[in-house]
This record gives sequence, structure tokens and C-alpha cells, in this order.
Amino acid sequence: MEKPTTKLRKLLREPGIIMAPGAYDCLTARIIEASGFPAVYMTGAGTSVATLGYPDLALATMGEMVGNAADIAATVSVPVITDADTGYGGILNIQRTIRQYQRAGVAGVHIEDQEFPKRCGHLDNKRVIGTDEMVGKIRAAVDARTDDDFVIIVRTDALAVTGWDDTMRRCEAFTRAGADVLFVEAIRSPEEAERVVASVELPLLYNYVETGKSPLFTAGELEELGFKIVIYPASALLTVGKVVAGLMEELKAKGTTAQLADNMITLHQCFELMGLSEMLATDESYSAEAVQERP
Repeated sequence: MEKPTTKLRKLLREPGIIMAPGAYDCLTARIIEASGFPAVYMTGAGTSVATLGYPDLALATMGEMVGNAADIAATVSVPVITDADTGYGGILNIQRTIRQYQRAGVAGVHIEDQEFPKRCGHLDNKRVIGTDEMVGKIRAAVDARTDDDFVIIVRTDALAVTGWDDTMRRCEAFTRAGADVLFVEAIRSPEEAERVVASVELPLLYNYVETGKSPLFTAGELEELGFKIVIYPASALLTVGKVVAGLMEELKAKGTTAQLADNMITLHQCFELMGLSEMLATDESYSAEAVQERP
């Protein structure tokens, strides 16, 4: 069976943009895969909000993030890319982080140059560490991986903090340090997106956040610009928030959800999405009758 890391490396080499919608749990991951997307992105913000009950303010620990990533990676067959925040500490911490994510079965991670505690990249008042310190962390991450196909994506938040020139210097330094993909966070205009692509040699990741700071390009437009990966970290999370809120308002007002049943999948469809028939067939194959019939 082909490793998820190898699958992601192949996608990076093949033509076309890699669309990776954000999952915060196993159900959203399976829906993404069933919809035909080539990769899943495990959102750190979504994990923090939906799984732990916190805003995206670096309150999720490495163990909590890796645990969610492992569950998601075990649920889908497509490669999983995951948020690894700042690496959860210094050099030794980031090396342990890389090893733990590899063991979890994900295909790649992104690490960033924010100071700890970090915050969502589309919030204000971010702070970034020095370029040299981040270069050391990248080199440590590269050296820690035991699978050369494991993809290390490096994110910089410097654009909103120290400006364009420093961001480009960082991208150059991060490339030399061994990054596989670069992720310039919170690009603010189409012109800036074009400049980033023209200035960076490595494949680029674009962060599509519906209520964030960056333009809402189509995947086709991003591919034409020259981006290689686009993640949609909050799309499912924000939609679910609104839909469930509306559902609860209707239930409270009317005392029933019967009028909303057409907007729901059936219970059987929900279970089937998660592998019901296959699991029941496996269970049946070990029954006494089935075992007796085996050659």
C-alpha cells in the first residue's frame, strides 16, 4: 500500500492545484474524501474550537493536536496535511513534534514563525521570531523526519508584522534551510499574491479563509497564479456553526425538527459514510458459519 507521504509527494509533482478542505474531526474528513478531494487538511483552529472548546490562541497542546490528526489519518485514505503551529517549543520540542506527527500517519505538517503563544494568522497583533531562530527550527524539523517523503511546509506570518522585504528574506532563508513548501500567511491583495509567486521558488500554499484578510480566489485562479496547494481551514467549521445554530432556533421555537428532515442525511447514510457495511461484512466473515466454509 502506498504511503500517504508518497501520495502527497506525487501530488506535488503532478500538474494541477491540490485542494485540501479543512477537517476538524473524522466525520468532516470522511465527507471531504467522499466528495473527491485529493487531500484533507486538519485545521488547528477547528481542532481547538470544535474538539477542545478554545479559540485559536495556542491553547491546544501537541498531544491533543497529534491525537486528532491520528484519528483523522486513520479514517481516510487520502493524504492528511496538518497544522503543527510553532512546533510546540524549541529545537528538541520541534523534533519530537515531527516524529509524533509522522507516527500519527499524516503526510505533512506546517510550522510557523510566530512567537509563542501564537494566534490565528488572520487576527491582528501577531509577533514573529527572528529569522535565524526559525531557520534553526526548520533544520531541526528536516533532520527529525525519518521518511524523506514527509512534507515540511513552512509558514511565515511576517507580512503583517515586519513587512514585504523581511517576508521575502525569510522565504529565501527558509528555502535554504530545507522547507518543501512555503506558506505566506494573510496575503492582502491580488497584486501581493502575484508578487509572492513571482518571488518564491518553492511550491506555495494559499490559505483560503472566508472571513479573513486574503482575497477569495477560485482554485482555478490560484492555479493560474502559480499556487500549488490551497487549504480551506474554516469552511466546514463556520458553516456548521451557522447551520446548527439555525437548527436549534427552529427546534426551540417549534418543538420539532420534522420540517428540516429534508436538509439532513439519514442515520443510515451517516453510519454508511463511516464504513458501516464494510465493518458488518468483516464481522460476519468471522462468524462460525463463515469460518467453517473457509477452505
